[in-house]
Amino acid sequence: MWMLRAVATVLLGLSAAIPMAQAKDDLVIGVAQFAPSLNPNTDATVVKSYVLGFVSRPISAFDADWKPVCMLCTTLPSIDNGGAVFETAPDGTRGLAVTFTLRPDLVWGDGTKVTTQDVKFTWELGHNPASGFTNSHGWERASRIDVLDAQSFVLHLNRVAVDYNLWDDLLPAHLEAPAAQAGDYLHSTLYSRTPTNPGLYNGPYLVTQYDTGAQIVLEPNPHWHGAPPFFHRIVVRTIDNTAALAANLESGDIDMAPGDAPSLTIDQVLALQKKAPARFAFLFKPSLTYEHIDLQRDNPLLSDVRVRQALLLAIDRQTLVRKLFDGKQPVAATWVNPLDPNYTDQTQTYPYDPTRARALLAEAGWLLGADGICQNAKGDKLQLEIATTAGNKLRELTEQVLQSAWKSACISVVIRNEPARSLFGETLKKRLFSGMTMYAWSSVVNESPRKTLYSTQVPTAANNYGGANYIAMNNPALDADIDAADGELDPQKRRTLWVDMQRIYAEQLWVLPLFFRAEAYVLPVWFKGFAATGHGDMSPLWSENWRAQ
Repeated sequence: MWMLRAVATVLLGLSAAIPMAQAKDDLVIGVAQFAPSLNPNTDATVVKSYVLGFVSRPISAFDADWKPVCMLCTTLPSIDNGGAVFETAPDGTRGLAVTFTLRPDLVWGDGTKVTTQDVKFTWELGHNPASGFTNSHGWERASRIDVLDAQSFVLHLNRVAVDYNLWDDLLPAHLEAPAAQAGDYLHSTLYSRTPTNPGLYNGPYLVTQYDTGAQIVLEPNPHWHGAPPFFHRIVVRTIDNTAALAANLESGDIDMAPGDAPSLTIDQVLALQKKAPARFAFLFKPSLTYEHIDLQRDNPLLSDVRVRQALLLAIDRQTLVRKLFDGKQPVAATWVNPLDPNYTDQTQTYPYDPTRARALLAEAGWLLGADGICQNAKGDKLQLEIATTAGNKLRELTEQVLQSAWKSACISVVIRNEPARSLFGETLKKRLFSGMTMYAWSSVVNESPRKTLYSTQVPTAANNYGGANYIAMNNPALDADIDAADGELDPQKRRTLWVDMQRIYAEQLWVLPLFFRAEAYVLPVWFKGFAATGHGDMSPLWSENWRAQ
C-alpha cells in the first residue's frame, strides 16, 4: 500500500533555468481537452475543475496534505469546535446545524461583495432538479438555510453527513439569478453565454479570453484580496492530440504539462524524462484518479454477469501497467484507491485468466464461431463497441491492446472514439454509448460514491442530465450502504459499510476497473510555489502561490 503523502522527487535542472534578467510573468499550460463550460456546479469534467481552480473557490476543500481547510470561510466548523451541532430534523431524524462565516474580504471579479445572498441563491438552485448540478458536495444535503447576516449562515442537514463541513463553489446571485429565472439554466447561465464576465469569478485570476476548443486566457483579478498572483497572464491551451502537445512542450511553445488535468500521458512524460532529464522538472504523484470502462446496462449482450467477468478476465492489466506505465500506475480492483482508509483487498478479483474467460462465455451460451467470434444459439455475434477520447495516444494504444486480448477470447470489439467535448458533453452525459466507454474519474478525499453509483443519480432529461451514474447502477443494498456510510461518523463502522460497497461493485461488475493514475507533471525548472494534491481538489486552487524564479 502506498504511503498517503508519497511524492516523487522533483528533479531541478539548473542548466535550463531562465536567467533572472529574463523576467517571465506569463505561463502557458498545455492540456488535451477543452473545458465544456465554466459553471462550477454543472458538467463535471476534470479539465473544467482544473481551469476553475484558478478563478473560483469552494467554501472548503482538501489541501495537498489531504486535510480539510477553509477557502471562503473563516473557520472550518466541526463538532469538536461547536461549529456543527446535532439537532432533530422536522421529520424526527437526527440532523446537523452547521454554521459558517464567510471571510470579510471576499469580492467577485466585478467588485461586488460575496455575501450570504450568494450562498442562499446557490443553495436554492441546488435544490432545483432541473439545474443540472453535479456537485461532489451537493447543496441538496441541506434542507434549510438560515441567513444570520451578510457573512454568517447556518446550513441545516436533515441527516448526519460525514462531509458536513465540505461545500462547493458559490454562484454570484447578482448575475446568475436572472439566468436561473429564465429557465433552462444549463443554457441560460452566463458561464456558458458570457464566460469572460468578471463577476462570475472570485479567485486570484479572471477569465479574459475564452476561445472554444483552443484556449482559455486568465489574468489577475484586481479585486482578489489574498496573496497577489505572480503571473500577469496564464494561458490554458488545448491541443487534443497528445503527441502534438508533447512537441509543443519540447519546442517551448508550452511551459508545462499538468498531471492533474488531461495532458501528456505517463509514457510520454517518462520518454521525455529520459530524453531531457535536466531541461524540465518531473513529478509523479500517486492520485485518486481512476481509469475504468463503463458498461452499457441497456445492452442485452452485457446482461449476463459471466460476460462482464469474461471481459475483465481476458485482459492482462498487470502487464499493461508494467509495459505502458513503468509500473507507476497500480491495477484497480474497484473505484476505491489503496490510498483511501476505506480500501479493502478482500473483494472479488479478476486476475488475467483467458481460459476461465472463454469457459464463462461458454457457460453463458456463447460458443466459438467459424470466424473466431463467439455467437449464441440465435446466431447473434458477441460484438461490442468501445469509445474513449480521440487523440489521446495512450488511451488509443490501450484500446488496441484490449481489443486484441478480447479477440483472443472470441469477443469482437470495434473502436469508435470521439472528441472529448462530445464524449463528455453528450455521449456519457446522456448515456448514448452502445457498449463500453473508457475514461477517468478524479475524486476528492473520502468522496461518497453517491453521485456515481446511487440509483437516483442516473442522468435523465428530468434532472437535466445532472446525475453521474452513467452505468445506471440500481442496487438497493448498495443504496442502503451509501446512505448509512454518508451519515456514519465512526470511522470503523463507516469502513465496514465501504467494504460492503466494494464487494457489491466487484461482484456486479458494471464497470471494468483498469488502474489508478499517477499524476505525471512536466514543469519548468524555474517554476516555484507549486504543490500537487493527488486528488480532485487540484493544484490551481493554490495558484496564487505559483511564481517564476
